[in-house]
Amino acid sequence: MGDVRVLLADDHETILAHLHAVLSEYFDIVSAVKNGRDAVTEVKRLNPDVLVIDISMPILDGLQAVSELRSLDLRTRVVFLTVHEDQDFVAAAFSAGATGYVTKKHVATDLVPAIREALKGHTFVSPSIPP
Repeated sequence: MGDVRVLLADDHETILAHLHAVLSEYFDIVSAVKNGRDAVTEVKRLNPDVLVIDISMPILDGLQAVSELRSLDLRTRVVFLTVHEDQDFVAAAFSAGATGYVTKKHVATDLVPAIREALKGHTFVSPSIPP
């Protein structure tokens, strides 16, 4: 566990458990939620350093949630974690305010570096995504 505080948002319990297992060695996982509305609420409440959020979630999708958070001008960096590899989704994520974009099939290799780059203010996109 590290000093960096991370909030996880994904609507699948197994993904959240896997993310917690992968990330807890490096970061402090402050909360895990299953929809975009709860992600917005928890970011406001906890002010984490990084939000790792899925794009496709119920109630409020990840893009909508991040757009709402950006309007609040919070310091939390955002890394999207998603199955979508299409450039339109990548563009939408960065337009919404993301700093990183990681595909779920590359969690083990890409997520920790994406979070570290986000903390430096640098962007990160899974190298497997075609340009």
